[in-house]
Amino acid sequence: MKKIKYILGFIGAALMFTACSDFLDVATQNGLDPDQANDAERFCNAAYASLMNQRDVKLWAWGDVRSDDAYKGGGGTNDGYTEHCYETGTHIVTTFGEPDGYWFVQYCGISRVNSALNALNIVSEKEFPNKVIRQAEMRFLRGHFYFLLKILFKNIPFVDETVPEHQYQFISNVELTDVEMWDKIIADFKFAFDNLPEKQADLGRANKYAAAAYLAKAYLYKAYRQNEKYEVTSIDVDDLEEVVKYTGEVLKSNYGLETDFAYNFMPEFENGKESIFAIQFSKDDGTMFGNLNFADFLSVPQGLGCCDFHKPSQNLVNAFKTSKGLPMFKVNNGVYSENYDIANYSKSKAADPRLFSTVAMDGFPYKYNEDLLFQNSWNRNPEVYGNYASLKENVDPSCDCFVNLSPYYANSMNKILIRFADVLLIRAEALIELNREPEALPLINQVRQRAQDSANGMVNYSDPDLKPVMEVALYEDGNNCTWNQDFARYALRWERRLEFAMENMRFFDLVRWGICSETMNKYFQSEKARRSYLKEAVFTKNKNEYVPIPQQQIGYSKDLYKQNYGWK
Repeated sequence: MKKIKYILGFIGAALMFTACSDFLDVATQNGLDPDQANDAERFCNAAYASLMNQRDVKLWAWGDVRSDDAYKGGGGTNDGYTEHCYETGTHIVTTFGEPDGYWFVQYCGISRVNSALNALNIVSEKEFPNKVIRQAEMRFLRGHFYFLLKILFKNIPFVDETVPEHQYQFISNVELTDVEMWDKIIADFKFAFDNLPEKQADLGRANKYAAAAYLAKAYLYKAYRQNEKYEVTSIDVDDLEEVVKYTGEVLKSNYGLETDFAYNFMPEFENGKESIFAIQFSKDDGTMFGNLNFADFLSVPQGLGCCDFHKPSQNLVNAFKTSKGLPMFKVNNGVYSENYDIANYSKSKAADPRLFSTVAMDGFPYKYNEDLLFQNSWNRNPEVYGNYASLKENVDPSCDCFVNLSPYYANSMNKILIRFADVLLIRAEALIELNREPEALPLINQVRQRAQDSANGMVNYSDPDLKPVMEVALYEDGNNCTWNQDFARYALRWERRLEFAMENMRFFDLVRWGICSETMNKYFQSEKARRSYLKEAVFTKNKNEYVPIPQQQIGYSKDLYKQNYGWK
C-alpha cells in the first residue's frame, strides 16, 4: 500500500460527488449546494478528485495512437473501433461517444472547480485561512482541464465561476479567438503562480512551480499562431519570452532531473525531484477498488493481464537507434533525412538507453526485473500489432501496487502530468525559436547526459547475453554537429520524441509545430508495409489536426456551437 500523506478528505469527496450533468444541458453543480460555505474544503477536494475521474479519457489514444509513436493494439481493428478510426484517419464521424466522453469528463472537472470557487468566494479568510491558496489551486486545476480540452478540440466554450447558470446557453465555443482562449488558460495559471506557496504539505496539491511549469507550457502552445485551417502562420516572440521567464522560475527551484530516467516510472520513486505535478493514485483506501489508474489499465500485456492496447510502433523503436551515440538523422545541403527506418531491433544494434524504459521487447527484462523476461507470446495480436508493449505506465506484477480486477489489472502508481525534463525542453524550444540556440544546447545535453547516465541503471544484467548495446552522446558544436537554428530545432524535436515517448504528448507536439500532415503521411508510407491495417491510412491536412466538436454537444447547445474546420 502506498504510504503517503493524502489531501484530507480526498477519498470521501471523490465518492460523494461522482455525478456530473451534461454541460449546457442542465445545471452543472455535481449534486453540490454552493451555499454550503462552511464546506469549502470539501468542494476543493471534489475538484481534485476529478483528476482521477479519467477512466474513459485514455490520453494515450489521443496523444500517442494518433501519432507515429503507437499502434492502438488490443484484439483487432474492431476492438476499440473509435480509436482505430482515429489511428488510421479514416471513417471518423462526429457522433463517436469517446470524444464526447472526454469533453464531458473535463467539463465535469471544470464544474467542480467553479463550484469550489463559488464556495470559497463567500467565506472570509478569517473563517478559512487557506482561502487564497485554495483559490489558486482551483484555478490551477481549471487551467489544466481547459488545457486538455484546448489541445484536443481547439474551439471550446469558456465558463468560469462568474457566469450564472442561466447564461450557459449563450456561450459559444467560438466566442473567444484562439489567442483569447489561451489567454484565459494562462490567466488561471498566472493566478496560481502568484498565490501558491513554493511547497505544499499535502502531496498532490499544486504549488508555485507546478503553476510556473504549466504557465510556460501554455505560453509555448499559444506562441504558435494558427489560422482557421490549423496551419502555423507565425511564432510570437513575446510569448516565447514568457516561456523563458517562467521556465526560469522552475530552474531556480529544488526540482531537477532524476539520476536515472527509469525512476520516473517506478512506484518506489514516485513524488521524486523530477515530478512537478502528478496524479496521486492509491489502493486500500476504503474505496471499492482503490483510486487506481484506470485510464491506462488496458495497456497491460496479455501475458500478464489484459488487454495489450497502446503498443509502441516499429517507427518509434527505430527512432531510438544511435550512430556514434547520436540519433540517426543527417543533413545534406541543409536537407534533413532519417536513416533509422530498419525494422527489427536487435541487441547488437546501439540504442538510446531510454528505449528499455519505454518499450517491452522479447527477451529483455520487464520493468527492470531480470527474472521476468518479456516474451513475444504475451502479445495479444502480434500479426496485426506487432511484438512490443508499453512500459512506462505499467508496473512489475510482483508489486503490491498491481491490482487484479479480473479480467483487468490496474495499478496505483502515480501519473506524472509534468516533469522537470519537460521544463528543460520547453525552455530549449523557446530559445531556439528566439534565435538563441546556443543557450538551448546545454539544456538538451542535460537530458541526454541523464540518458547516458541511465545506461547502467535499474537492471544489473548479470547475464551478459541480456545486456544490449546502449550509446548516447552529447551534441558538440563543431565536432559531431553544426549547432545552427535548423539543426537545433531538428535535434530538439527528436529529443522530445525520445524523452516523452508513450507519455501522450507526441501528436500534440506535431500539431503545435505545424508538421503533423507531413510527419504522419510519411509514417504511413513506411509502416503500411509492416502493418497491413495501415494500408489505407491517411492524415488529412486542415482537418485531422483536431478532433471534431462532438455532435452531442452541438445538440445540447441547440446548435450554438460551431463545428471545427474540415468537419461536417
